[in-house]
Amino acid sequence: MRGDLLRTVVPLLPSAHQGMTRARTLLLIVGGTISVAVGIVGIFVPLLPTTPFLLLAAFLYARGSQRLYKRLLGNRLIGNYLRRYYERRCMTRRHKLVTLTLLWAVIVLSAALATDSWWARGILGGVAVAVTTHILLLPGERDRSEASDS
Repeated sequence: MRGDLLRTVVPLLPSAHQGMTRARTLLLIVGGTISVAVGIVGIFVPLLPTTPFLLLAAFLYARGSQRLYKRLLGNRLIGNYLRRYYERRCMTRRHKLVTLTLLWAVIVLSAALATDSWWARGILGGVAVAVTTHILLLPGERDRSEASDS
């Protein structure tokens, strides 16, 4: 299954070395690596988004280094998450619940404790509503624990 995804996603993207200079390749790889790092930090810091940075990393690696791109998608932790998003554009119910709970907890705490400004609170609320809408509109996928119960 993993190989099938790599064969279907990678050809959709331009080859990493078609008319590319060394400097551009290096910039793509450095950008991808920074994006992976920020995405991993985002797993633990709820206001920092994980998915956009990991998708950006995959995008940059696909253009800069096929080896790093395949390694990212093949990673046992991050790769599963990215492959599910690429293949089915979905999240498990459990992941949605955890994500939205953490998101709203941090947004409410930030709005209550970090700012007195009404416009900053409005922006935080708008971000929370936009992210919640996006997550709820993603198709759900049953967790393995739910699938084994039925």
